[in-house]
Amino acid sequence: MTDSISAIDNRLAPFHQFGVNLGLERIQTLLTALGSPHLSVPMIHVAGTNGKGSVCAYLASILRKAGYKVGRYTSPHLVDWNERICINNDPISTQNALSVLDRVIAAIDPATHTPTQFEIVTAAMWLYFAEAQVDIAVIEVGLGGRLDATNVCDRPLATVITSISYEHWQQLGDTIAKIAGEKAGILKPGCPAIIGTLPPEAMSVIATRVDTLNCPVTWVKPAVLLQLPPHEPKALPGSDFLPWVESAGVSYPLALLGEIQLTNSAIAIATIRVLCQMGWQISDTAIGAGMADTRWLGRIQWTSWQGQKLLIDGAHNTAAAIALRQYVDTLAMPISWTIGMLATKAHREIFQALLRPGDRLDLVPVPDHSSADLDLLADLARSVCPQMASIETHSDLQAGLAAATSTIQTHRSVLCGSLYLLGYFLKLKQSENL
Repeated sequence: MTDSISAIDNRLAPFHQFGVNLGLERIQTLLTALGSPHLSVPMIHVAGTNGKGSVCAYLASILRKAGYKVGRYTSPHLVDWNERICINNDPISTQNALSVLDRVIAAIDPATHTPTQFEIVTAAMWLYFAEAQVDIAVIEVGLGGRLDATNVCDRPLATVITSISYEHWQQLGDTIAKIAGEKAGILKPGCPAIIGTLPPEAMSVIATRVDTLNCPVTWVKPAVLLQLPPHEPKALPGSDFLPWVESAGVSYPLALLGEIQLTNSAIAIATIRVLCQMGWQISDTAIGAGMADTRWLGRIQWTSWQGQKLLIDGAHNTAAAIALRQYVDTLAMPISWTIGMLATKAHREIFQALLRPGDRLDLVPVPDHSSADLDLLADLARSVCPQMASIETHSDLQAGLAAATSTIQTHRSVLCGSLYLLGYFLKLKQSENL
């Protein structure tokens, strides 16, 4: 399997040099050459700073339980490319991935500008979903919205904006309002919009855009935690020990962890309600079963490392770090953090969100990416939280985890800071289990 996955990397390697280059001309030219497969795929389009992946996972799970053939496209992947393109929760096979990638690459006109790696994979996704004749696709925006390669459909079934906070300012703009303007680019005239909780400066931009486009809009409020599960019987395997919540008149179990999921799940429920109004057949039983069965790798997820309990989460921006801290505050123990971050991230703000007196910090590099300088991070962490129990730097992730998990009796151990770091960790776990 590793050799096959390497083959996907090899196919895509020539396009890595083109980096992030937002724009729609290249992807539209490429899709036209492929016969415009995107026009035959009914889709829900999901943008936002955080929560996109969770909302996509909820939606795909519910729709699958309702009996539909569901495509799901998300990014980035944690372990391998296949994760990005799924039908009914099954990742695309390496053979199918290579087949559609080869056809996409063959369709590139050498006289035009070369597509980026993300554009190649996005075109392959559309081709795969169209030929598989999925009933519906849940598509996550890669970066921003307005100029993202996924933003090529004039009439999505619904558009979703989960959250907006300060990230990717290098590409999207240096204010929340500018970032909101880019996210609002997925909204289409007359198409239903489902909007999560936003800061006031983002809300103003989105509200103006919704009004201009005459979009039927649902402003989503977080779900409410129920003290007891509903009294009516529910045949939902695996839901016995899950918390139950209520949103839009529907009660359901919540399989993903963290207070942020009250909002993310409510966004998914609101989107499903919009589909029901269009005539899609999705029962409350399918909603409950789909929510109970939702899985989303690497987001406030308990796992283990060499026999020790470990919590993992991306927490790669300030809002995600705040959400993670809200969850670990419920654990009633100091935290032993193992953190690696990219050089481009808001290091101070992430540390301010995460670190508390008595916590430990083990800093590690993010392999194969532009990792932040560990000594500078250590100095910054000391200035942010001088009462830390300890701050150490390590040459690699394994050394950092060994130090962090050695304090398992007094601290809860958490790995976070980068989705790329989590992907590397999960590959290490896979190799351990072989």
